[in-house]
Amino acid sequence: MPGPGYAFMDEHERDKVLEVLDYWREHRYDFDNPGSTSMVLRFENAAAERFDVPYCVPVNSGTSALLAALAGLGIGPGDEVIVPGYMFVASIGAIVHSGATPVLAEIDESLTLDPVDVRARVTERTRAIMAVHMLGAPSNLAALQEVADEYGLALIEDNAQATGGTYRGALLGTIGTVGTFSLNHFKVVTGMDGGFVLTSQERLFQRAHSFHDQGWFPHRQEVGEGDLMFGLNLRMSELNAAVALAQLEKLDSVLARTRAVKTRLLEGIPEQKGMRRRLLHDGDGECGTLAVFIFDSAESAASVGESFGCKTLIDSPKHYYGGLPALAALGRGERGPTPFRVPQESDLCQSYGKGALPKTDDILSRSIALSTGVSDSYLGAGNGVGPFSKEADIDRIAKEFTSVVAKVLG
Repeated sequence: MPGPGYAFMDEHERDKVLEVLDYWREHRYDFDNPGSTSMVLRFENAAAERFDVPYCVPVNSGTSALLAALAGLGIGPGDEVIVPGYMFVASIGAIVHSGATPVLAEIDESLTLDPVDVRARVTERTRAIMAVHMLGAPSNLAALQEVADEYGLALIEDNAQATGGTYRGALLGTIGTVGTFSLNHFKVVTGMDGGFVLTSQERLFQRAHSFHDQGWFPHRQEVGEGDLMFGLNLRMSELNAAVALAQLEKLDSVLARTRAVKTRLLEGIPEQKGMRRRLLHDGDGECGTLAVFIFDSAESAASVGESFGCKTLIDSPKHYYGGLPALAALGRGERGPTPFRVPQESDLCQSYGKGALPKTDDILSRSIALSTGVSDSYLGAGNGVGPFSKEADIDRIAKEFTSVVAKVLG
């Protein structure tokens, strides 16, 4: 099972898809079909209203959302963006393809950026901090915003895994300078694929929109002087928008269910000496899609994971910096895109190989996750319960996990 939104799909998504097929509108700029209303435009307006921001740019993936956000900020060659060593590969990949240099920073036991380490990595070239709200829970946004404000940096919220989550009452993705979202099938809600960008800054919106639509400003207006941009085609399709719009209407129901499931699971898993729950910067605001446990030793975590059919988080090849093939290739001296065209260690701002972030390595090696909504083997969370699991099944999993932990910890 992928993300919880997928489990909520029913005739509402089907009806909206059939609506698109009935009027045969190819995309939002179908000028030959003026009598229909673009489903992408409807999603754009609905998302802006749901998150209470003035501007939304729907795109074809969460990765495209990151690319558009970076372009909107004007980030490029010579710039640095601080990003956690625990993320999804797209977070780093988007920075590289913007031409900027990713600067890896440590996480803390929330599995999100450690603000103290972020501050230590700011240089005269730093342009932005990318806070990745991993596994459905918010980063320490107050502390990160303080660093961003002190140094005049943009704060990018990569909110792919925490749509609908909040931090101190504010919706994630609306707190920083710009927020990016994913709608693929492993996320809280889905468009089957897709993503979107949210911001309150008109200029950033115009540039992000221009980048995602071949350089055009919103509504295909001509670009203004000084706004030259060779954009790409990252537009969301009408079919993806149809599914996403139906799912957006269910967001509150999805979150209510995942949070309830996680609460029940945790009620049956007491903390034990040698194991504790993940640190949460806002327990009420997290999405409830995964339950994370941190052990005192990597050996204990590995033993529990092996016995229970899950992995430690350091074994997430697409989420741990030390497991990303492209970063490993850089360490071997292979040529890469800007800023890695000259693969000399002396030209890089840091090492990108395993061991570059010892605190992150340590925490991830001692952590395992159980699904309470998102089931993703790449996250190491292929085991657990789902949004429609019966209470008896939730209680059974909790009891089995507790028994395994007690046996391992002695």
